[in-house]
Amino acid sequence: MIDSQLRVSGVTDPVVLGAMLRVPREDFVPAAARDVAYIDRAVPLGDGRFLAAPLVHGRMLAEAAPTLSDHVLVVSGGSGYLAALVTPLVASCVSVDAAAAIAPARDAAGAYTLILVDGAIEALPASLVARLAEGGRIVTGVAERGVTRLAVGRRIAGTVALLPLTDLGIPVLPEFAARRGWSF
Repeated sequence: MIDSQLRVSGVTDPVVLGAMLRVPREDFVPAAARDVAYIDRAVPLGDGRFLAAPLVHGRMLAEAAPTLSDHVLVVSGGSGYLAALVTPLVASCVSVDAAAAIAPARDAAGAYTLILVDGAIEALPASLVARLAEGGRIVTGVAERGVTRLAVGRRIAGTVALLPLTDLGIPVLPEFAARRGWSF
């Protein structure tokens, strides 16, 4: 995985590679899928959830550049793998499922310096933006017209604009679907 998927795709940060070496992916998939835990595509977990490909998590962590002073919120895509990767690299890490992430925040507004969404979203809800500290970073997948891209953003003046970086096959989180409206 390190040599054949990550390094050849530009993920070379020693901190990221070390984290991915330490956390065995096979511990985050059903027993029947352990043989394919390192495949270069998403692994189905059941109930419409997936463990994203190693490259997705490697690129997310490389773009996030977590530090020991970060307080991180991970929006789980169902596996718990991303939270396991980032936890030793930061001051604190809280993981919530996608449904809890879109609900009004129970924790303090602006409590997190970094939010990682382990999946692709169509819309970024205000309830999630409210959890991000001013100047805080967010790394997520963005789904637009069937194409998913890795994207980054920063909360400035209370808002977040996401900048798409690269096309990447990221499983879509249905809880973050954009509102459907009528159009011509």
